[in-house]
Amino acid sequence: MDHFQYRDGQLYCENLSVAALAEKFGTPLYIYSQATIVGVLKSLQTAFAELNPLVCYSVKANSNLSILKVMQEAGSGFDVVSGGELYRVQKSGGQPGRTVFAGVGKTDEEIAAGLNAGVLMFNVESEAELDAIVRVAKNLGKVAPVALRVNPDVDPKTHRYISTGKKESKFGMDIDRSLALGQAIVGNPNVSMIGVHMHIGSQITTTEPYAGAAGKAVTLIAQFREMGHPISWFNMGGGFGINYRGNEAKAIEEFAKVIVPVIKPTGCHIAMEPGRVIAGNSGILVSRVLYTKQSGEKRFLIQDAAMNDLIRPALYESFHRIWPVSVPKGFPAPPADYEAEIEGTQHWDVVGPVCESGDFLAKDRSLPALDRGDLIAVFSAGAYGMVMSSNYNTRPRAAEILVDGDTARLARRRETYEDLVEQELAAIGAPGALG
Repeated sequence: MDHFQYRDGQLYCENLSVAALAEKFGTPLYIYSQATIVGVLKSLQTAFAELNPLVCYSVKANSNLSILKVMQEAGSGFDVVSGGELYRVQKSGGQPGRTVFAGVGKTDEEIAAGLNAGVLMFNVESEAELDAIVRVAKNLGKVAPVALRVNPDVDPKTHRYISTGKKESKFGMDIDRSLALGQAIVGNPNVSMIGVHMHIGSQITTTEPYAGAAGKAVTLIAQFREMGHPISWFNMGGGFGINYRGNEAKAIEEFAKVIVPVIKPTGCHIAMEPGRVIAGNSGILVSRVLYTKQSGEKRFLIQDAAMNDLIRPALYESFHRIWPVSVPKGFPAPPADYEAEIEGTQHWDVVGPVCESGDFLAKDRSLPALDRGDLIAVFSAGAYGMVMSSNYNTRPRAAEILVDGDTARLARRRETYEDLVEQELAAIGAPGALG
């Protein structure tokens, strides 16, 4: 489901010309499609309807307040991994009672914030973390709702940086440790174990890992219930892959087919924490060509987006489709295979202005001839794009635009140089500052 389409060689987001948006708002520019965001959410809700699902959008994928507001209004809950993300959910109108608090390093202050807000449950990553949750809950006179995060030791067959379901992962605990911890907290008045959580990784494009994890979850749910825990939730995490290249991901319905029949007999509600699958193909990054350069046998397309705007290629060696916003005559719009040799193209490394050899968006990519001022689109940039951006090289971060049909609104203005030094200037002028 993708609402970025070429019409007569020109790229559109829903009903608006991308070139016109870039002209109005400048580059680099993140553009998001509201129809794509809501459409994917609705497909998740429909595919898992038999389990009365609570879709908890993973805020870390894209935490823009406008997107969170759209999600909340469309019936989404939220998955947060920090006090800051919980604050964003609350500022956007999201309901803490439909919010799961995850993350391996929750501070006492974050735990207290979650308890006071009334989050649905905490995903517990370790024995020590559960001790902290119980201690904070006792001090506040509250009962903390929790789900133990269990690693089912299945291989999600994804990038090693985003694989989380193996027992050696920094996330969660192995099955034996979770059972021991479940037994240890039986009867504790400050904690209620209401769920089991299994998130096995991200950008998963096959159904087998989910089938394996769901089967192990059913056994665990029965064992925890035998201990006396009121397990009513199975939180399957997220991780559904998207099409970065064009055809690698399975439809959401395919994942539901292997999960729903296994979990349904438990009577559990299902919670899920999708991020990438909702936000990924809802956004593009648009940049403008600055220069072209040849060095030896290498050709470099230097444009104004950099690793500080989109770090995924440098960090994960990730692939993003890249194509001109206005397609030169005689070229496809877009090509069927972005990695194939396309007649009339040349091989380019698409790089940015940041002073690092690792500053690239693509390497050895077949592209038509482009000149200074031409626009290019980097696709599938809605997740882990802007949210991972930085000010490295003292570069202002990009603007963000949310498109709804034939209207566009500024979801985040472009930063200025003044924005980048404001906190430092305030510190220099503060009482007791050095100088």
